[in-house]
Amino acid sequence: MQRHLGGYQESAAATGTYGIMASDREDFSLSGPLHLAIVDWTNAHHRRSVAASLVQGVYILERDRQLKRQGPQALASPWWEFFHFQLLRHLVDDVDSSIFAAIYEFKPPKSHYHNSIDESPRYVIAFRGTITKPESVSRDLELDLHILRNGLHETSRFEIAIQAVRNVVATVGESNVWLAGHSLGAAMALLAGKTMAKTGFFLQAFLFNSPFFSAPIERIKDERVKHGLRIANSVITAGLAFATKKSYHNTRSADPFAALSAWIPFLFVNPGDHLCSEYIGYLEHRKKMDDIGIGAIERLATQNSLGGLLMSAMGWESEPLHLIPSANLIVNLTPCQDFREAHGIHQWWRPDLDIKSKLYNYK
Repeated sequence: MQRHLGGYQESAAATGTYGIMASDREDFSLSGPLHLAIVDWTNAHHRRSVAASLVQGVYILERDRQLKRQGPQALASPWWEFFHFQLLRHLVDDVDSSIFAAIYEFKPPKSHYHNSIDESPRYVIAFRGTITKPESVSRDLELDLHILRNGLHETSRFEIAIQAVRNVVATVGESNVWLAGHSLGAAMALLAGKTMAKTGFFLQAFLFNSPFFSAPIERIKDERVKHGLRIANSVITAGLAFATKKSYHNTRSADPFAALSAWIPFLFVNPGDHLCSEYIGYLEHRKKMDDIGIGAIERLATQNSLGGLLMSAMGWESEPLHLIPSANLIVNLTPCQDFREAHGIHQWWRPDLDIKSKLYNYK
């Protein structure tokens, strides 16, 4: 089994999540959320399931292209048509010509108009993660490496993405647009959301298994050791940030991190997925630092990463993509068989998830 930074695709012969063959996982009638015949847009499970399905639709659009599946052989369209979305357009990478995102428009029939319709999006811009197939893997892994070095904003794929987001928001307004993405795609959606928030547009975002690259502290079972390591990391990070003058003199009006705090994306993580699980400790650690009276240190540390500070010291100025002030953190506590299941997009529309949710609002 291949493991990688940003996606879920493997050999077509592999058996994976819930015993379903890899090829079957592309078929909505076999692995989609068929239980959502009517969507209640006020229901968090329904919103999460639809957003994840629309992301899956982008994965399958690209697989249809790669396998030249057309007409009745194509598998992508049920992933959005089941929920009464139409594919407005797809976004194509200028390097490998792969489909990496899609813009959907919500077009419900009049029979589906009900009170919850006001909570629905008008447009959803969804981003897929890495696909480990020859047609796309080289470019996708290149972008995964850009995430590691905080350089995703410099890529042509992101430029295509953010221009599309700006165009849609300029046409219909921020309240009518959702962003959604999985893994590499979640990083794209996160960066797009942060970029728009900096200009005063706060888009609802659904970020599934978004990468957070750091030491795997969250995997340590001993809570005292884990907490001690996080305190040490915060002190060192804050000290380096202060030494390199990456502080804002306690002036919130000049603090770009505080300015972003009004944007609160939905962040979906699984403790068994080491690529995203550090978000759990990253967000919870702030409260613990406040509780022991050293919240000021953490407020400086939480805006920086050791890797980012070291890169800045070497002249590579970059903002850590994964650091966010506020989030609605949704943790899937349902036991998983392996990393692949914990990192997969399919988990997020299961009706029997054991979910823990918590709002973290940066102050």
